[in-house]
Amino acid sequence: MEHVSDLSAAREAAAPEAEDADARDVVEAAGHFRIYLGAAAGVGKTYAMLSEGHRRKGRGTDVVVGFVECHGRQLTEDMIDGLEVVPRKKIEYRGSHLEEMDLDAVLSRRPELALIDELAHTNVPGSGRNAKRWQDVMEILAAGIDVITTVNIQHLESIADEVEHMTGAPVRERVPDWVVRKADQIELVDSSPEQLRRRMLHGNIYPKERASRALNSFFRTDNLIALRELALRFLADETDEELLEHLRRHESNVVWETCERIMVAVTTVPGTDGLLRRAARMAARLKGELDVVHVAASDATSPGDRQTVEKLRQLTADIGARWHEVQDDNPARAIANFARRHQITQIVIGSSQRSRWQQLLGGGSNVTRVIKEAGALDVDVHVIALRKASRAAPSGSWGQSSAERPGLVEVSMAEESSSPPEAGSVGN
Repeated sequence: MEHVSDLSAAREAAAPEAEDADARDVVEAAGHFRIYLGAAAGVGKTYAMLSEGHRRKGRGTDVVVGFVECHGRQLTEDMIDGLEVVPRKKIEYRGSHLEEMDLDAVLSRRPELALIDELAHTNVPGSGRNAKRWQDVMEILAAGIDVITTVNIQHLESIADEVEHMTGAPVRERVPDWVVRKADQIELVDSSPEQLRRRMLHGNIYPKERASRALNSFFRTDNLIALRELALRFLADETDEELLEHLRRHESNVVWETCERIMVAVTTVPGTDGLLRRAARMAARLKGELDVVHVAASDATSPGDRQTVEKLRQLTADIGARWHEVQDDNPARAIANFARRHQITQIVIGSSQRSRWQQLLGGGSNVTRVIKEAGALDVDVHVIALRKASRAAPSGSWGQSSAERPGLVEVSMAEESSSPPEAGSVGN
């Protein structure tokens, strides 16, 4: 019995270690490229970066400070204590003595992790082979060295022009979006506009002699609110893409409604362009992205159909949506599969163009099938009446088609037709 007891005790002692090993298997290691993103100067990005450096050093990581700009902030300067600092390169430029990060010195030192502030910084001409600090960072990453860096939202290339328009302040230093999106981890360092303005007033961001001017220009409350929203939206978009990729890898059959994702199924049926515009308005109101899906049957389409599809593709580009073409003889199934793979929360389709008699003979309409398939996924379906041109246009003001008259919709749910329904048409 003593032997059994000892064995049980050994198993109990080993259990926590085994659990720790299992946990390490499912938790990803710290990313080799991390960015601390902020809405504006003073939110605490550099402080957070240095705090992470101390934490990693405490765990045995070889950490160096490649470049940190304190801007006279005592708390930031105090955080550098205890970390190895790579000596800066000194340059004389236009009569001034300036300092830059010494890229070659960082590469020669070859630490495990380099802390490098201000990703958008423009290097002093003559200080090295790269014009921008983000190019230095790319070299350091390529050498196998982990990097933690900082950047403000206004420096992203896709956002800089909008920030200039809102604030009236030029954004001269910019980072390509692909550089930021390359990061394994983007962490938002957030602060309320009121807190930022208080910090500015107390001289914790810029020297007090500059505070008054900053508070009445770039650091106005409305500017800070807008910048904060831009940062939050950018990170939300990045997080959404990360979630979708994770769910695709794990083939999730459950739709996660973390945000609204809209898809519209289009066909070559007249009036589909109006359906597409309607879906775009719905997506805009819901602040969701729009995917446009055309399900084509395997048999060849007519030249007229191909021309219509091309027009729809162009309209998709014009409204800023994403175009997808799927080959499948079962439109309802194809739409449901797309919705599941892309975590769609709402589907927009056109009303059926078949008569009741045709639906009975054909086993129901594709609209009904889509609703059934989507119901199994808990996805909402919006059935929109198609606006189409009238067969006979009388003279006078009534000569306009219903598509040209806002608010007038012609719906023929029970009309008889001698022509067969379009193969693969979702609207049928």
